Amino acid sequence: MRLIKHGHSCISVHADTAEGPRKLAVDPGTLSDAAAALEGAHAVLITHGHADHVDDDVVLAFLTGHPEVPAYAPADVVARWRERADGQALGERVVTVVPDEEFVAAGVPIKAVGGQHALIHPLLRTIDNLGYLIDGRVYHPGDALIVPAGGEPLEVLLVPAWAPWSKTSEVVDFIAAVRARRAYGIHDAPLTGAGHKIVEAQLAGLGGRTGTVYSPWESGQSIEV
Repeated sequence: MRLIKHGHSCISVHADTAEGPRKLAVDPGTLSDAAAALEGAHAVLITHGHADHVDDDVVLAFLTGHPEVPAYAPADVVARWRERADGQALGERVVTVVPDEEFVAAGVPIKAVGGQHALIHPLLRTIDNLGYLIDGRVYHPGDALIVPAGGEPLEVLLVPAWAPWSKTSEVVDFIAAVRARRAYGIHDAPLTGAGHKIVEAQLAGLGGRTGTVYSPWESGQSIEV
């Protein structure tokens, strides 16, 4: 399996399946190169409805032009899409996913984790958020620091490196709790170059004390799993 980062929290997953090589696009949002992530995709996964994780215009245009491609998303995202004229024609290809649900997307086993977005502020309503455990080896948590229950140790944890809803100590504890072999930073588009270095030093140093090797992840860079 190969992972490519397309900016911010957007990745593509390239897997060899029983049906042949397949590509999944996860969270093609406005702060990422959504078009590159979606190009050639066999399925689309959305963790939650914030624009930096799903560019509705780009995603719906792609799905309209590729009638064979399904999309998987939380209920509130699906409802929002179906209110649009270009979303009403998608039919059963847009699948509502619920927490703890297991399904297969383009030949790749997926398990949904969590349920709610991390709290930004009590004055702001919390929305749906689903992390995705991909082929039992890779975990994309979306915008929440929820630890997957049970199972074998993960190979790769994708870590929201910075967000208005988190603090570094919480992210370090998240890395320690998941105990994946490797961790890579996502959700980092707002960081400057200097900001990246500060955050990376903390996550690699403190998070690495429990055995997880944390590394920065540049857009366009691929990771083999």
